[in-house]
Amino acid sequence: MSDPTLYLFIGLVVAVLVIGAIAAFVVGSRGKALPPADTVDRRLDDLREHPEQEPTPTGDGLEPVLPEPGEIDESDTDNEPGAVATAEAPTAPELEEPAPTAGRLVRLRERLSRSQSSLGRGLLALLGRDRLDEDTWEEIEDTLLAADVGVAPTQELVERLRTRIKVEGVADPARAKAILREELVALVDPSYDRAVAATGVDGTPGVVLVVGVNGTGKTTTVGRLARVLVADGDTVLLGAADTFRAAAADQLQTWGERVGVPTVRGPEGGDPASVAFDAVKTGKEGGYDTVVVDTAGRLHTKAGLMDELGKVKRVIEKQAPVTEVLLVIDATTGQNGLTQARVFAEVVKVTGIVLTKLDGTAKGGIVIAVQRELGVPVKLVGLGEGADDLAPFEPEEFVDALLS
Repeated sequence: MSDPTLYLFIGLVVAVLVIGAIAAFVVGSRGKALPPADTVDRRLDDLREHPEQEPTPTGDGLEPVLPEPGEIDESDTDNEPGAVATAEAPTAPELEEPAPTAGRLVRLRERLSRSQSSLGRGLLALLGRDRLDEDTWEEIEDTLLAADVGVAPTQELVERLRTRIKVEGVADPARAKAILREELVALVDPSYDRAVAATGVDGTPGVVLVVGVNGTGKTTTVGRLARVLVADGDTVLLGAADTFRAAAADQLQTWGERVGVPTVRGPEGGDPASVAFDAVKTGKEGGYDTVVVDTAGRLHTKAGLMDELGKVKRVIEKQAPVTEVLLVIDATTGQNGLTQARVFAEVVKVTGIVLTKLDGTAKGGIVIAVQRELGVPVKLVGLGEGADDLAPFEPEEFVDALLS
């Protein structure tokens, strides 16, 4: 065998051995069948002709092949390096626009007319009798007492009615009604300033402290009051100083969010005086017109809780004067509401009354009685369950509703 032939034969043997070794390795490591021999030959030929080219790595355990920059579809953001899927931010709730204050006075009369008509109609029926004897006047007195007007105001009203009707010789029911209206308006006392003192002095916000016993609708009243103030064009901040009742701060914050009013709150069970202090401080630094502070409902018979309420007021006044203290009373509680009013007035010097639930079962006379008891006016009345069912109190509107 000539030398060239020998070298060729040796080369072929070596090639076969190399191919056999590669095939054994592939079969052992992957358990896959070998490609056909002609395919292997073509691959070897390619390697000889283009030694700089390497096979494209593929398969399990190998790095993925990245496309060339020009192969990326720039319209598909999912293919962009570092692209991260993001959820859309939740849409902020649409703010509500509170009803104008003036528009509420119509509803005030309508609600009181439906709920309190028995008092007015009862009095008018008695005064319209042909003969006003002692029995009739006793019935008039009983009607007023049953409506929670109170003993002293009732006696005063009956005496004035008897005198005027006797002096004027009234026989016309229309005139008797006019006299009754005049005397009731005088008894409710229109001379009181019933505006909520929501404006501060010397660059500080007005501070309205809202107090009352549990169950009177105090926190709801604070939320509705915020709507009244916003409707009047004031900027308002709420202070959730009722830290003892579960979810009270959440409830108040929800009320505020509906009209774009922020709420300062603290941890549940925390110090209410601290929350009140922070609220007024924030309102002062933020330039708010009014800060309304909700306080924990408390029994007027618990001296310790009442003392704590006094502490809340004192701490607030380290930041700014308290311009209004509103006592919330459930109008359906009658004379019991007066007992509450006396105790609260001693602790925090109540400056105004809010009567809630004056929409169906209340007797109406509590307005007169509580003003006489405390010497402070009823400033707001709650008329129903709606968000804007808190109305400024006006004596003539109230009396007209009673007599309608």
